[in-house]
Amino acid sequence: MKKSVYSICGMCTVRCPIRVETENNRVTWIEGNQHLLGGALCAKGSAGPALVADKERPGQPLIRDGARGSGRWKKVSWETALDYIAEKLKKIKAEHGAESVVLSTRGGPWQDFFKSFIHAFGSPNYTNHDSTCGRNTHHASLSVYGVGRKDYAYDIKNAKHLILFGRNMFSSLRIAENLQTLDMLDNGGRLTYVDVRQTITGLKSTRFLQVRPGTDYALALSMIHEVIKQKTYDKDFLDRYVTGFDELCTFIEPYTPAWAAKECGVREQAIKNFVAEIKEEMPKVIFHPGWNLSRYKDSFYASRALHILNVLMGNIEQKGGLLIPKGPGDCGKKGIQAINIAKPDIKRADGVGWKYKHFDKGPGLAHLFFNAMETEDPYPIKAWIAMRHDPFSCMPDPKKQEQHFDKLDLLVSVDTHYSEFGWYSDVILPECTYLERDSPICVQKGPKPRLAVRRKAVDPETDTKPAWQIFKSLADRLDMKDFFPYATMEEYWKWQLEPTGYTIKDFDDKGFVSLADNPVLFDPLQLDGKFKTPSGKIELISKKLTDAGLPSLKEYISPIKPPRGMFRLVYGRTAVHSHGHTTNNPLLNELMPKNSLWINIKSAERLGIAHGDLVDVVAEDESYCGTIHANVVEYIHPEAVFTLHGFGKEIPLQTRSFHAGISDQKLMINKLDDWDPAGGGINLCEAFVVVRRSVKNPQRRIEL
Repeated sequence: MKKSVYSICGMCTVRCPIRVETENNRVTWIEGNQHLLGGALCAKGSAGPALVADKERPGQPLIRDGARGSGRWKKVSWETALDYIAEKLKKIKAEHGAESVVLSTRGGPWQDFFKSFIHAFGSPNYTNHDSTCGRNTHHASLSVYGVGRKDYAYDIKNAKHLILFGRNMFSSLRIAENLQTLDMLDNGGRLTYVDVRQTITGLKSTRFLQVRPGTDYALALSMIHEVIKQKTYDKDFLDRYVTGFDELCTFIEPYTPAWAAKECGVREQAIKNFVAEIKEEMPKVIFHPGWNLSRYKDSFYASRALHILNVLMGNIEQKGGLLIPKGPGDCGKKGIQAINIAKPDIKRADGVGWKYKHFDKGPGLAHLFFNAMETEDPYPIKAWIAMRHDPFSCMPDPKKQEQHFDKLDLLVSVDTHYSEFGWYSDVILPECTYLERDSPICVQKGPKPRLAVRRKAVDPETDTKPAWQIFKSLADRLDMKDFFPYATMEEYWKWQLEPTGYTIKDFDDKGFVSLADNPVLFDPLQLDGKFKTPSGKIELISKKLTDAGLPSLKEYISPIKPPRGMFRLVYGRTAVHSHGHTTNNPLLNELMPKNSLWINIKSAERLGIAHGDLVDVVAEDESYCGTIHANVVEYIHPEAVFTLHGFGKEIPLQTRSFHAGISDQKLMINKLDDWDPAGGGINLCEAFVVVRRSVKNPQRRIEL
C-alpha cells in the first residue's frame, strides 16, 4: 500500500517540514515540504530512512544488569521497565521529596508535555541542553529587549547585509534560513563572516574577518565605536524606544578600530570600510546575535553587543531587519490548547530564580544541578530522567559528571539511540524514530504564523514507543492519570484544536494550517509595549543586570594565549551530522565516519606534522588523549585547533562510531564549572590541548 504523509523532520532540532512517501510500511522517498521549502532537504534529513532501518539502536526496554557503564543489560518488557522506574520514583519521592527528581530534554516545541509531567510529579526541576547552546544569547536578548532569543525572526531575504559571528549557517543547517541567505546574496546583498577559521559559510561571504580566538567581543565593541563615530545609527528610533545611549557613547570611547585591529588581528581599515557600507544599507542590516554561543568567558557580552548593534540600526520590525514573530492572536485567530501544569512553588535545585535571579527560570541551567548533587543544598538530587538529552556528550568532562551522577539512585534515558549517558544509565526506554511517531500540534510563529503537526509515516518494526506515550504510561503508574487523560494522539489533537475551529483533516493537504495569507507586520512607530524590560524600553543599561550586581557594558579583558606548546580547542558543526546524534547512522557515517583536527600550516610545520598524519590530542592534565588525522590548513588561527563535535563515542553496540575520532568534551577537563555568571552558558572554548605527531603513524620520518 502506497501513501504520502506530510510531517516534520527529527534528524536535528531545526525540525524542517517534510513529505514522506511509503509503500508497505517502508519509506521510499523523503523531501522537504514543497509548499515551504520547495523540496529542499539536507543530508541528515535524507538519511531518515536509514535511522529507521538501523539495527544498532535499542529495540526494546533495557535495565542495567551490572555496574553503571559496563554495557551489561537485561531485555525486559515495557510493563517491567515502567514498573521498575515508577517504584524507584515513588521510593525517592517518599524519602527525599518529589523535588529530588530532575527531567532534562533536548528542547523544542513539544516540551509542555514533558515539563508538565515533572511538574505534576511535584518537582520544579525541568531543564534542557541550552546551557551548552543558546542560553548566553537568550539571556543577552532578555537583558536588552525583555524578550528571549526566539522572540525575533530575521528577514534575511530582504536584507542588504547579514553579519555572522561564528554562526556557520551553511554547516549548521536551517534550510529555510539558508535559502533566504542565498536569495539575499543573489539579490546583491552582502555577507560578513567572522570566525577563527574559514568555513563553508565564510566561502560564501563577501567579507571574511579571521579573529584571534576569544576576541569576538573586542571586534563587536570596535564596530559599535565606529558606528557611533560615523553616526551610523537611527537617532529617531533611539530617542523613541531606547535608554542608556549616552552611557554607551562614554563606555565605547577607548574601543577604536585601531585598538581592535591589534587585539583581534584584523585590519583597521576593514572595520572602517564595513561600517561605511552598513551606513548606506541600514536599516536592512542584520547582526545575528549567535545561536550556539556557549564558547568564551565573555560570549554573553559579545551577543549583547550584537543585539546593541541591531538596536543602533533601528532595524526592528523593518523589512530586511528583525521581525517580532507573530502568533495566532496577531492574526485574529484562536490558539491551540496544550497541557501546561504549573511549576510547584519550590526552589529549583540549580539556584535559578532565587540564587541567580537574573536568569530565565524556564529550563534553568543543567550544569548547576551538579553542585546540588554534591552538597545536597538546597536538597538532595536522587534521580535524573534524560529525554533525548545526552549530558555526557553535551557538557564537558564526562568523567567528572559520572562522579556526580553516581550519587543518584536512578538514571533513565529516553532516546531513539544509545547515547553515552544512556549507556551509563540504569534504564533505557527506546523511543521510536520521528518517522514512526505522531507528535502534538505546535504553533510556528513568524511573519506568517502557522499550525504544524508531525504525523507518522510508518509503524515501528521494533518494540519502541513515542515519548508522549512513555510519559503518559509513567504518569498512570504514579497516580497522575488525571493530568494526562488522553489515550491516543488523535484524542489529544482534537482537544488541542477545539478553540481554533480546525480539525486534523485540515493538515492533510500541506502538512500545516496557515494563519495568515500575507506577512503580518507591526507599525515600527508603534512598538510601545513590545519590550518587556522593567522600563518598557530597550535597555542598553539593563536594570536586571544592575540589580544582580553585573555590568551591562563590561570592560573588555583580553583572552589569555595558550601556554607554550598548547592550542585553544574550538569545536563546531558539519552539514553531514547533527551533533552526536547521527554519527552511527549508516548513511551519514559512510559520508563522514570520523572527525579530524584542523591545525594551522605553520603550527603543523613547527611540530613536524604533515597533512593526513595521525596526531595525539592530549588534555591539559593528560587524563585523556585521542588520536586522529591532522587536517593541515592555512585558514585557521595559529593559536587554535578545531574539531567537529559528536565523535569519540565508547558504545560497543554502535560499531560504526565506536572509538571513531576524538571527543572534544572529554578534552575539556575541569571545565564543568567554567561558566558565564552573566549569561549562564558553559565556556566550551576555554580548554587548551597539546598536539603532537603520534607514534601510531605507519611510517616514521627520520631526518639524518
